[in-house]
Amino acid sequence: MKVKVLSRNPDRYSRETSLDIHKLPRNYDPALHPFEAQREYTRALNAVKLERVFAKPFLASLDGHSDMVALLQKHPTQLSSLFSAAADGVIKQWNIPLRTCTRTIQGHEGYVRGMTFTPDGETLISVGDDKNIRFWDVNPLLNSPEATTEAVVAKHSIITKYVVAGVSHHAKKPLFATCGDSCLLWEGERNEPIHKYDWGVDTLSAIKFNPTQTNVLGACANDRSIILYDIRGGSPIRKAVLGLRSNAIAWNPMEPFVFVVANEDYNSYMFDMRRLKKPLNIFMDHVSAVIDVDFSPTGKEIVTGSYDKTIRIFEVEKGRSREVYHTKRMQRLTSVLWTMDNKYIISGSDEMNIRLWKARAWEKLGVMRTRERDAMNYNEALKEKFAHFPQVKRISRHRQVPKHVYQAKKELVTIKDSKKRKEGNRRAHTKPGTVPFVPERQKTILSEQE
Repeated sequence: MKVKVLSRNPDRYSRETSLDIHKLPRNYDPALHPFEAQREYTRALNAVKLERVFAKPFLASLDGHSDMVALLQKHPTQLSSLFSAAADGVIKQWNIPLRTCTRTIQGHEGYVRGMTFTPDGETLISVGDDKNIRFWDVNPLLNSPEATTEAVVAKHSIITKYVVAGVSHHAKKPLFATCGDSCLLWEGERNEPIHKYDWGVDTLSAIKFNPTQTNVLGACANDRSIILYDIRGGSPIRKAVLGLRSNAIAWNPMEPFVFVVANEDYNSYMFDMRRLKKPLNIFMDHVSAVIDVDFSPTGKEIVTGSYDKTIRIFEVEKGRSREVYHTKRMQRLTSVLWTMDNKYIISGSDEMNIRLWKARAWEKLGVMRTRERDAMNYNEALKEKFAHFPQVKRISRHRQVPKHVYQAKKELVTIKDSKKRKEGNRRAHTKPGTVPFVPERQKTILSEQE
């Protein structure tokens, strides 16, 4: 009788040591997995190269304004509708899929400072330098398939005492807030505000309601401070002063306590509203003042527009941009938006153009077959797996930027290195403790008040 038994030679899976460390058994059959890691690395390298080849983010330009595009506003319930306002007071409604202007409104006399929608999306509220708050009926605008030149009259108008610099609507209640000389809270179409908030500042430049924690709103003041209000109370709740003035504020749609401000010091700062002593993250890559900022619907990325004529996309966990968009004709950015389907980015600039970009520059648009989608997901997994390999990292991070941005970046690096070297020399040649080390994030906040 023949008996077969399993036997293994310990020399094949044990090390020559007294420690109890075992090798993992491997199948050396070359027909099964020949050079698996090497093949995957090659595929990852090819995938990241093809990503750069197919990176063509620019889609279209919406022409029609005869003055600088001051701001953009997306409709809360319809993905295809976009509203833009110019410095000459004209408000335009655009059909994004058709890339056409469907209605033109002479909204204000002079600069349009802010636009917002009611939660149901039926009324557009606009404010401008003519000290008017105007309410527009949006339904006939959305139902018009073609452009029209007939005069549109505001269904209601409020004349204020001071110039209004911004407006934001409550996510659920018929309340909206305006900023200017002070923060005013309005209800419905009443001609007088129901509440006024002051905290010793001269002017507020931007204001935004929290879309999730709906009773909280944030504002940027011209005295370099960020102020948080709770409309349930009678006074502001918290204030932080930065080094330079902030131009815009955006709330994270997925984390109600997180917001980002666009600052004049070339950076954007992400804060936790419960603790303003230092920012959660600093987004650094612009070489001029950051004018506007917006969150993606997922809350995982932000888009910023700057005076350096570039758009940058940041992941919220990282401080450096993953993408930079620019064209030869695009001038200083005034407004940026991330569409609600997480597919596109819309920008407005001061050369009167509105541009449509892909949120992911290499992404294929349109209908994809199952095999295409599977191949795309496989390549994304490979790029993530080998993201830290030098060649893959170098290719995926490299971007061509305009010459003025490249030169300004070099100059900023030189300035920062000089400051660090000077501070290090002072610390090394003075009495211990005289020049304490202050982390970069703690240098941002000059003071905090509650």
